[in-house]
Amino acid sequence: MSHLHETRGNVGWLTLDRPAAMNSLSRALMRGMDAQLRKWRDDPAVRVVVLTGNGRAFCAGADLKEVSAPVEAGEPDFIDVATAFFATLRAFPKPVIAAVNGLAVAGGLELVLACDLVVAAESARLGDAHANFGVFPGAGGAAVLPRKMPANVARYLLFTGRTFTATQMERHGLVNEVVPDSELHDHAQALANELAGRSPLVLARMKRVAAEAVDKTVADALQQELLEFRNHQRSYDMQEGLRAFAEKRTPVFKGY
Repeated sequence: MSHLHETRGNVGWLTLDRPAAMNSLSRALMRGMDAQLRKWRDDPAVRVVVLTGNGRAFCAGADLKEVSAPVEAGEPDFIDVATAFFATLRAFPKPVIAAVNGLAVAGGLELVLACDLVVAAESARLGDAHANFGVFPGAGGAAVLPRKMPANVARYLLFTGRTFTATQMERHGLVNEVVPDSELHDHAQALANELAGRSPLVLARMKRVAAEAVDKTVADALQQELLEFRNHQRSYDMQEGLRAFAEKRTPVFKGY
């Protein structure tokens, strides 16, 4: 198996497990992660997912040996598999935290871009790197990076192929928190536990509105938010939250 998965409480941990290949993305790895995400998407016990890598790299990008490898007629090629996997990850309705343990370049950076929050080890380095090998990004490098950080910084990373430290990426807004290497998993778990205690319904609705707002006018985004609020007023979780506030207790959310 090229990935590992486990649940810790209400948190699903998905670990890229090709350390000898610096966790490069193979078709088997992406198919396996895609299938696991789909299972967790429909499992109410899993409220948050953490994505990380095993070894010294988070992910060094696509397995270049597979990118151009021939496939049987009618079978999905590397790009087909990658497109399906990244679509599942981007559309995942629950919070996804990237716990970046080492090098994250090319497709590895695109994995980070597809996550909601990013916690990085102090030793981690992140960059696009496609330009170093004359390869064009195909999973969000050019399309999403300028939406996640200042456009001129994104272009610098795209054009030069250089990597930045986790602290530099935090400064530019791509990384949320930088922690000592030895504390990465504990810190990611603590953050995930915190999110898992929130209403799954409100987080899913927030995630959807925030993602779609990028492509809307402010007026249209506000209208969508108002419609979501009206729907959310009818939910158990909102009523439970208000009751818990009035009763000075911790709410127990159920996700509906």
